[in-house]
Amino acid sequence: MLSLRHKDIVCQQAVELVTDYLEGALSRRDRRRFEAHLRACPNCTAYVEQIRITILLAGAIDAEDLTPKAREELRDLYRGWRRE
Repeated sequence: MLSLRHKDIVCQQAVELVTDYLEGALSRRDRRRFEAHLRACPNCTAYVEQIRITILLAGAIDAEDLTPKAREELRDLYRGWRRE
């Protein structure tokens, strides 16, 4: 997890922390700082909402919903990511 040394969170930190935020893994202090940043930054607020929707929609897909080609492409993408 990213260590927050400064009082205010900047956009780059917010992007790096979004997963921990959505999973409830931030400390109370860091969560308050993250949410303070969101109140002041419409771009990061929109980004968090996009990630939240992506997680929701991705969790609603079954393998049977995908074409064989789409399953193969996702499998290849995952395998390539795992090797890096």
